[in-house]
Amino acid sequence: MNHETASISRATSVSRTSRRSSVSRSQSLIRKNTSPQDLRPSDILIERFVAWKAIVKQLIAYFEGIADIENNAAKELTKLGAVIQVPFRAGNQFLGEGGLQDIYYAIREKTRSIADQHANLGRTVDGSIVQHLQKLRTEIKAHIKNIQNDTGKLATSVAKERELSVRYMSDLVTNVSILKNSPMNITAKTDPYVSNQAVLKQLNKQVHEENLLQKSIIIIQQSSAHFEESLIRSIQSAWATYDEWLSRSSVTIQGIWRGLADQMNALEADTEWLAFAARSDHLLDPETPLRSPGVIIYPAKEDPSVVGVHAGLLERKQRFTRTFKESYYVLTPAGFLHEYESSDALGGKGPVFSLFLPMCTLGPPSTSTSKAHKFHIEGKKDGTGTTKTGGSVRRSLSLSGRSAHAWSFRARSHEEMMEWWNDIRVLCARYLVASEAMDRGGPIEAAVRSIGYETDEEETEEGSSVEEDEEDEGLYDDAREVVHEERVTEPPSYEHEEAVHGYEDEKKVNRRPSKRQQEKAPEGRGPHPEMVQGSSTNGAGPAPAESRFHEDI
Repeated sequence: MNHETASISRATSVSRTSRRSSVSRSQSLIRKNTSPQDLRPSDILIERFVAWKAIVKQLIAYFEGIADIENNAAKELTKLGAVIQVPFRAGNQFLGEGGLQDIYYAIREKTRSIADQHANLGRTVDGSIVQHLQKLRTEIKAHIKNIQNDTGKLATSVAKERELSVRYMSDLVTNVSILKNSPMNITAKTDPYVSNQAVLKQLNKQVHEENLLQKSIIIIQQSSAHFEESLIRSIQSAWATYDEWLSRSSVTIQGIWRGLADQMNALEADTEWLAFAARSDHLLDPETPLRSPGVIIYPAKEDPSVVGVHAGLLERKQRFTRTFKESYYVLTPAGFLHEYESSDALGGKGPVFSLFLPMCTLGPPSTSTSKAHKFHIEGKKDGTGTTKTGGSVRRSLSLSGRSAHAWSFRARSHEEMMEWWNDIRVLCARYLVASEAMDRGGPIEAAVRSIGYETDEEETEEGSSVEEDEEDEGLYDDAREVVHEERVTEPPSYEHEEAVHGYEDEKKVNRRPSKRQQEKAPEGRGPHPEMVQGSSTNGAGPAPAESRFHEDI
């Protein structure tokens, strides 16, 4: 009796003793809880095939995406083929056959063929592979349902038999206790022997149901193994089908592209142009000579006023930096002296500086013995006669609006300077001529030089813009003192006012010592009187003997 009670106790506590090595495999199928919802030894198989159903669903979604991609590619390629419009609208520009239009026909048709290949592959994937996988997923659902139906009923029956076994064993224990405590109260039904026979009968029935459940689970395991093998083979078959159709479609598409490339390469590069040139009558002959602007005849082309009087390079002293800058100058018959940035008059900009010579006074040229070959041009006191690109004429070129401004020009040689001077002289309102130089070799001059003073010619050095400016001012001041304003002998196409004696507002001018003379003078003594004193005139009259200029009549 104690042995039977111990065996029943082990049978009802399988979940606790399953970790021990002495527990049999059949006992591991029975759990401690005997409720039908807890007695599910096939749940592990159900969980596995539920996972299989999920991964097959993912594969179905993957191939559905491939089918969508192929179908979309077919639609886009069909639209792309419609971009090629043949025959060309400008049909007369290209060959009808054997030219570019044939290739465009081939591009359109073969693009549509490639679109058909993509559409066929999409239909194959969607109608064959996806449908096959969906059927496979349905089979997995059916297999899960079979497991639940076959093992579920048996598990419920085993749970019921276990409950009866527990009740019979409880009755047996109660009857044995009654027999020991009050033997006279025992009946035929409560006889421990009879109760024990009922327990043995119930245990046989319980074990029979448990064996049926075990056999059913074993059969389900074997069938699940074979079913899982069929799942793998079905997935492999689906992928093999896709690979076969994809390879076949890829080979076909590559062949179409290769044929199109061969047809494109077969076209000669000059075929269309030669045909176009042969049927066109409006193409120019390559031997046609090019036109020249020099042969074009237009109004006033030969007029003398459009031809420059003199052109070449001159250096002009800058107003603020006091340095000479070389530029290209053109003297025009209209009386302008134009300054250009370069000698390319057609390619460059307009003049950057201009002097209207009929309203200017030309100073005397430097002598042939001077180191610098210069001459000066002076504008009127009101600033007229000058123009400068990009600025106000009066404000930028006149000095305070009252005093005249002079421009210094320097040439590379004396001969070049005289050519410029003589051409400008004809166009200026008036011009000045220097008188013969006075001999400065006497004893007084020698004594002056011996104490440290130098004459103007000796202190002038080549390349010094400041000293040249001082020399220019002294030279021009002398010319002002001795000039007698006189009407020039009729410059071409210009009229000037009647001249009067001397300049307007002519004043007495004292010649100032140069900066270098003042610096060399000893302390407490001024420069030599003869170097400071300048010649002056009141009104009209002949130039003094010391003046270096005289008026050219």
